[in-house]
Amino acid sequence: MKPLAANSSGSVAYDRATLHFYAAEAPVYAASGRGGPSRRLEAFLDLLQPGARVLELGCGDGRDSEAMLVRGFDVDPTDGCEAMARQAERRLGRSVSVMRFDELKAMNAYDGVWANASLLHVPRSALPGVLSRVFRALRPGGFHVASYKTGDAEGRDGLGRYFNYLSTDALEAAYRGSADWRTLAVEAYTGGDYEGGERPWAVVTARKSG
Repeated sequence: MKPLAANSSGSVAYDRATLHFYAAEAPVYAASGRGGPSRRLEAFLDLLQPGARVLELGCGDGRDSEAMLVRGFDVDPTDGCEAMARQAERRLGRSVSVMRFDELKAMNAYDGVWANASLLHVPRSALPGVLSRVFRALRPGGFHVASYKTGDAEGRDGLGRYFNYLSTDALEAAYRGSADWRTLAVEAYTGGDYEGGERPWAVVTARKSG
């Protein structure tokens, strides 16, 4: 496991305990995701041209990357946890990069950036900086879609994982403060949880200017 690193503003861009959880639980977590791709994935892909280049942040066991590859997209799957990336490699039959969000350095490289239930682990103070990296990684006119558990205060769940738990208004503010997005939409919905049951979520759809 890599040591804690700070971004340019001094805010730590990931949580050590959360990475340890996924490292320890990678086989079990991967097995739990065999039911198919995320329900919002098709809507994201429909925004893109056939064969578009897509970056997935926090690919987990690779189920969404697998679905994108089947549809003919040029996909770069990544995960911040090495053990999880190895699980995805077994599923995809190809290499998966181990990369934390604060290590994203691509510039104008992708038509889409998909982040299902991953950026919700970025500490609140560091999220705008990470979103700026996502913006820079997109080509002009590119789309970014991400899902978040919503709430009023950051904290940990019963498994010890950190979540930023932003309200829809706070999510919109974080995005608007990160870059000059051409369009931005935040939609609330009810979704499942790894611990069981359902809770409030939000999906963000943003498009880069240009």
